[in-house]
Formats: sequence, C-alpha cells, structure tokens
Amino acid sequence: MQHDASQDSVLIVDFGSQVTQLIARRVREAGVYCEIHPFISAPQALETLKPKAIILSGGPASVIEDGSPQADARLFDAGVPVLGICYGQQALCVSLGGAVEPGHVREFGRAEVRVESESPLFEGVWALDHSYQVWMSHGDSVSKLPPGFSVIATSPGAPYAVIANEERRIFGVQFHPEVVHTPDGAKLISNFVHKIAGCHSDWTMAAYREQAVERIREQVGGEKVICALSGGVDSSVAAVLIHEAIGDQLTCIFVDHGLMRKNEADEVISMFRNQYNIPLVHVDAIDTFVGELEGVEDPETKRKIIGRLFIETFEAEAEKIGGVKFLAQGTLYPDVIESVSFTGGPSVTIKSHHNVGGLPDRMNMALVEPLRELFKDEVRTLGRELGLPEHFVGRHPFPGPGLAIRLPGGVTREKLEVLRQADAIYLDEIRKAGLYDTIWQAFAVLLPVQTVGVMGDGRTYENVCALRAVTSVDGMTADFYPFDMNFLGRAATRIINEVKGINRVVYDVTSKPPGTIEWE
Repeated sequence: MQHDASQDSVLIVDFGSQVTQLIARRVREAGVYCEIHPFISAPQALETLKPKAIILSGGPASVIEDGSPQADARLFDAGVPVLGICYGQQALCVSLGGAVEPGHVREFGRAEVRVESESPLFEGVWALDHSYQVWMSHGDSVSKLPPGFSVIATSPGAPYAVIANEERRIFGVQFHPEVVHTPDGAKLISNFVHKIAGCHSDWTMAAYREQAVERIREQVGGEKVICALSGGVDSSVAAVLIHEAIGDQLTCIFVDHGLMRKNEADEVISMFRNQYNIPLVHVDAIDTFVGELEGVEDPETKRKIIGRLFIETFEAEAEKIGGVKFLAQGTLYPDVIESVSFTGGPSVTIKSHHNVGGLPDRMNMALVEPLRELFKDEVRTLGRELGLPEHFVGRHPFPGPGLAIRLPGGVTREKLEVLRQADAIYLDEIRKAGLYDTIWQAFAVLLPVQTVGVMGDGRTYENVCALRAVTSVDGMTADFYPFDMNFLGRAATRIINEVKGINRVVYDVTSKPPGTIEWE
C-alpha cells in the first residue's frame, strides 16, 4: 500500500477481532491516516509506515494460552504512543511484565466504567469520579499491572478497565471504544491520536484525490488501461478517478449480465458515455449469464458461474482492444484486509461486483487499484469530490452476484423480472417516504415459496416476496428498520397489485450480528 510519508499515520495491529476495521474507521473519522496489519507482520509494518501511534486490536484468543498471538516487544520500543484494546490491553500487559488470568466475572455487553484518575485520554470527554457506559467483551482479565502502570478507570468486572503508563504514553482499555455501543468511544480514540500522539488531521479526500492521480500516472505511464465497470459505486468512482488521471488511455468494459436492479444498466451507460465521455464497451451478455444460471439453486454455485462467465467475457473484450497492460478495479480497503488471513497469508483476488475467484495468470495484466486505501464511506466522499451525482453516490449497496442471490432457489428469466419489479416498487415507496438516505440498505427477495391467495373473486397460487431494510453505520452489523404499518401496507399493496406473480408480502425483522451474511 502506498502512503504519503508527509502525512501522519497510525498502525493498527490486528489480533483477529471481527471489529478491527471499526478502529480504523474511527481513526480515519478523526482525520488521521491508518493501516491495519496482522500481528505477525506488525514489526515490518512499523518500519515501512513509520507511524506516530500504534493501536492493538481485540481478538478471540486467550492471551494466556500456549500459541496465542503476542505483541512484539518492538512495538513498545518504537517510542510512539500505544493503545491496547481488550485483547490488545492484555497482550501489552503480558509483554511488558504484567499478568492476565481467567476472569472471575466475565463481562459481555454494556458495562459502566468509573474514572479514578485524570488523563489526556479522557480530556474533554470523561470527568473524574463519574461513570460512563462502555461495551465489554472479555473473559480473561488483567490481574497484575506491568511496572510503571497505574489504574485510571475501573468497572465492576474489570478493576483494570483502563490503565496507563503516562511517561511511556502506553494505554490499555478493557472495553471496545470503536463500537457505537460505547457512546464516547470515538472521542477517546480521537484524544489518543490527537492529544497523546500529536497527529494532525491531514487525511482529506481532496488531498487523496491529488495523490491518487499522481500515483496512477506514475504507475501507468502511456499504457492502456481497461476497467471492470460493474455499475456500482466502487468501480464507477475508480473509473472516473483514473480517467481524470490518464484520459482516453482508459476504456471501461461494462458486462451487462441481466442481474442488476431496474434501469440500472441504462443509467450506467448513459452516465459514462454522455456525462463523462469515458470510452465504454457495453457487452450484452444477458442470454449467456441467465441461460447458465437457469435452474441453479445453490448460492455458491451461482457465484462461481457468474465469476467464470464474467472473466471469460471480460477477457474476450480485452483481447479485442489489444495491447492492454493494466486492469483497473474498485478494490476497497476492507477487501485488502480480508484478503490477508489471520495468519498473514496473502490472497490476490479480483474485486469486481461478481466476487469472482481469482485473476487468471493468462490475462497477464497488472492491477490498478486507486481505492484500495479507502472504506466505503470514504469512496462515497471521493465520488462527491469528483462530481458524481448524489443519487448515484448515495445508492444502497448491491451484492456481487446481483439479483441471483436474492432469488433463493432456481433462477429463471421470469423470476428475475418479477423480483426486479417488486424491488423497484419497494425502493420507490422508500424514496417517497423520505427514508432512502436513513436506511443503509433495502431490497426485495423472491422466496421459493408459493401460497394460495384470493384476489377479487379468484384464487391465485403465486410467490411470496420478502422485504428487507437495515440501518448500519459500518455494514458489519445491522439492525432492521422499524417501518410503521402504514408504510408496509402501502408497499405490500402496490407490489401485489402491480406485480403479476406475487400474492403475499412479508417483512424481515432479523438483525445482522458481526460476521454474518444476509440472503447469500
């Protein structure tokens, strides 16, 4: 990953927590650049990144078990501030001469911490002798502090809830400040990176745009680049950014597979050809994709078919253009993080909207990935910086295999059209209610269930449609949106009346805990 050395940065050492990415988001929200690296490669990252601060993440292991991840001593000898979170706190204690033991009282969920001592970590956020809500998730607990450390906050289940060695600027918190369930957590992280580490808020999209343009020009030179344009926000922002850098050296290839939402393919073609005048190859591959998917029920098989066909189609078009040395993709930072396993093994994947397996060696192209340092919300900000229309930049996320996985059971042309119509009506009602920007993601699912219904004086035997809408700040966890019954009644009535093939509508009220996948 390339980074402007003139900008302050923070190294986040990953011990396997499912919410490590949230730490990075909080640091970025504070205007400071950061990178996540697995614990085993942290010393190397320390040398290359030269951070002004280090944050140790949580993790699922027990630090007192043999073979558990440990914090490398070089992290504490670097002379920069360190903040250990949950497992990270325990790891730093063990590394610096303290002790951890199985907790007598486990804490999972909301807890109260009481501030016992003033600290720059709490400045302007928490007051002495007051208690505040946090989110705990631990079984083990620190039982002995390392030399030079003191307790600055406690909780009923964790007498060492927050510890500090003020002289060495090393801090540890047993709770998770990165999650929204710790209301003041983002402010505590901001205090750490600004007041303790002295980082400047120099991470901006305007600066990133300028740097990215220069990096693209330096990497590509005068060679041709093709972009796998999916029509989603990520690949579209990447395409516009690359076009700003190299102009008509870029050609976008849009493979229309027939699995997009209503009118989306036409919108993508119109925007890129008419508004941005970017060279675009439109490949109508609907018959090929839908033909091979027809009747396929297993979602993973659907993914593999879509991935294989996409690569075959894309490769054929690239050969027609000829002389292409670079392939551009809308790879995001979460994709980079997830492509590195907990043990640090790299996995190179092609990040198109199809989630295809891997880039074949025979394509013999180098990757251009100008968004690989960004999270989704940062990509949207960059899109606005580049002038993409708000209705496009703010669009709800769309899954890689498109409508194919919102059709549990077999895929048919008829079912795709029924689902497309129902989904469009649902989103139209959400927009009319002024809720589209409040909801993180909303979509319809055509269930493989048929029921008997009565419409007018006749009986029907048609499909059940499920509606889903969730709120989220990060996409990692989500909760259902609490529509009122009047809204649901309007949406359901329109779908049943206007879409032939659906006679019943249900609303999904399940939540999404970390690490789960919805409707895939």
